[in-house]
Amino acid sequence: MISKLTILDKDASSDAKFGCPPELRSIEELLTGGWILLDKPAGPSSHQLAAWAREMLGVEKLGHGGTLDPFATGGLVLLSGNATRLTGRILKGEKMYICILKIPKGVSDEALAKGVESLSGRIHNVPPLESAVKVQVRQRTISSFEIVERDDRIVLISIECEAGTYVRTLARDLGLLLGGDVELLELRRGRSGSFSEDDTVTMQQLADAVFLWKQHDQPEAMKKILQPVESLLSKLPKIIIKDGAVAAITHGAPLASVGVSALDTTVRRGDEILLQSMKGEAVALGTMSVNGEDVVNMKGGEIARPNLVLMATDVYPKRW
Repeated sequence: MISKLTILDKDASSDAKFGCPPELRSIEELLTGGWILLDKPAGPSSHQLAAWAREMLGVEKLGHGGTLDPFATGGLVLLSGNATRLTGRILKGEKMYICILKIPKGVSDEALAKGVESLSGRIHNVPPLESAVKVQVRQRTISSFEIVERDDRIVLISIECEAGTYVRTLARDLGLLLGGDVELLELRRGRSGSFSEDDTVTMQQLADAVFLWKQHDQPEAMKKILQPVESLLSKLPKIIIKDGAVAAITHGAPLASVGVSALDTTVRRGDEILLQSMKGEAVALGTMSVNGEDVVNMKGGEIARPNLVLMATDVYPKRW
C-alpha cells in the first residue's frame, strides 16, 4: 500500500538541469543502479550467470541477490552498479519453492502428510554438505509446506519459507521421518520476496535485448528488462527532499527539516525510510530521528540520517 504524503513546502520545485526521473534514464544510466530478474536455468551456478551477464552488458559491477544451486531454476535477481548495495535487503525476503521429491517405497499418504506437517513452523535447518556456508545449527520458519500432487513415489511439493532455508536439508529431514532417503529431483524458486517468476526473463531474452541495444540502437527491449533501483524500494515510506539537500545527503550529512518537501507522517522514530528527490530518484536509505507527525511543526533540526547512500555525489550541485 502506498502511503499518502503530507506536503510541507508547496512552493518547492526541482531544477531540470540536475538529475533525471527514473523512467527517463538511458540504458547506460540504468546500469549505474538497476536490476534484472533472471530466470535461472539448470546447470550453471548463480555466480557464473552473473559473470556472463556482466560481460554481456559491459559493466564492472554486477552481482546477484540470493544464490540458487546449479541444478535449481527460477528467479535470480541481478543487481548492477549502486544497486549492489541492496544485496542484503534482497536476501531477506521470504522465498517460495516448487520441488519434485522421490520418496521411499511403501510410504502411505498419511505418513507422508504427517512427515510434511512435522517440518512446518519453526524448525532447525542445517546447511547440507554441498553448501559453501559454514555448517552450523540454525532455525528457520517454514510458513507453508504442502503436497500439491503425488504419483506413487514422485511428489510435487510447494514450500514457503524464511530466507536462508535449505530445501535440500528439508528433503533429507523428510527422509529421516519416512524411514528412507528422499531425493530432491528438481527445485524451482517461484518467488523471492516481492519478485515473482512471472516477471523473469531468460538469458536468451537478455542476450537478444543487449544485441538490439548495442548493434541496432534499439533500447526498447532492454528498458523493459532493466529496471531502476527505485522499483526495489517502492514499498518503503518516503521523505521527498529538496534539490539543495540532495548533495548533502549523498555526502552522508543528516537531513534537516528545512530540506523536506513532503513526507509520510505515519513513520516513527527509528523507522527505515527512503530519502527521495523531487524527481523520484532514490538518494539514500535512512533512519528517522523523530516521529513523522512531529516534522510538520518543526522549524529546524535533524529529522533523519542516511545509512545507505544510493546516488552518486556529483548528480546534484553542492549548496554549502
